[in-house]
Amino acid sequence: MNILLWHVHGSWTTAFVQGPHTYLVPVTPDRGPDGRGRARTFTWPVSVREVTPEELRDTPVDLVLLQRPHEPALAERRLGGRRPGRDVPAVYLEHNAPDGAVPDTRHPCADRDDLTLVHVTHFNRLFWDCGTTRTEVIEHGIVDPGHRYSGRLARAAVVVNEPVRRARYTGTDLLPALAQAVPLDVFGMGTEGLAGHLGLPADRCRTADLPQSELHTALAERRMYLHPVRWTSLGLSLLEAMHLGMPVLALATTEAVEAVPPGAGALSTRPDVLARAARRYLHELEAAAADGARARQAALERYGLKRFLADWERLITEVCS
Repeated sequence: MNILLWHVHGSWTTAFVQGPHTYLVPVTPDRGPDGRGRARTFTWPVSVREVTPEELRDTPVDLVLLQRPHEPALAERRLGGRRPGRDVPAVYLEHNAPDGAVPDTRHPCADRDDLTLVHVTHFNRLFWDCGTTRTEVIEHGIVDPGHRYSGRLARAAVVVNEPVRRARYTGTDLLPALAQAVPLDVFGMGTEGLAGHLGLPADRCRTADLPQSELHTALAERRMYLHPVRWTSLGLSLLEAMHLGMPVLALATTEAVEAVPPGAGALSTRPDVLARAARRYLHELEAAAADGARARQAALERYGLKRFLADWERLITEVCS
């Protein structure tokens, strides 16, 4: 099939495009949000094909995968008037947990009968008000980076984009106290100057923005993975760290309580509990490695690529038939 989707979430798309189809990714000269084209920091197969707006008008499309509220109208324009859900089968993929008045947040695709709304976690489906729209949950899948953990660096890895702007959402305000327990290496976009913003010495909060191939190697060298995020869907970096064989420390919020089983690290709504676990891992590498091995096994069983692609293939076949 020809599946049209915009390059919105690089990590998620990396798993999705491992399937058996041709994936049409719009590209524009400025490579802006509605035309990024192929990823430059992720490895995508040749089945991902860039298409310009002009080419897309006459290109056969079997399924449109929508991911943002404005994409139904955008797709209709780009497809020369073909309407997603009416003239072309469509699925709306919701990556995020709701914001605002969370218990009452209506989804932009609520009460539609022309598409299926797919959530990436059961937590998201629970909290979004989707009205009468048919909903499914297809949990994340990860392209296995392999068991690379060494933990040779007595530091904690954190992966977050724009931690200053996102602030309490990503638990940025919790980092100073946690950095007293374990020095931090924070990876992601917009992390420059984070130590100064938090009033931390540079060696207690180092930052870097690395492509995925280098990031996995760097993460696996750190003793543990720290996930201090208060409100999110389910960070793919957390699942990638588990695949790498890292023990994980996470706030017991949103879907993390389902993703991290006992014995794979520490989960708590108390940052001081995470700090104590971090201190233990700093002094007990063997314990950290053992918990990391359990984290990897749990991630492979629940978030493996084969299960992910099979779930999507089932849904695609159903929607397109």
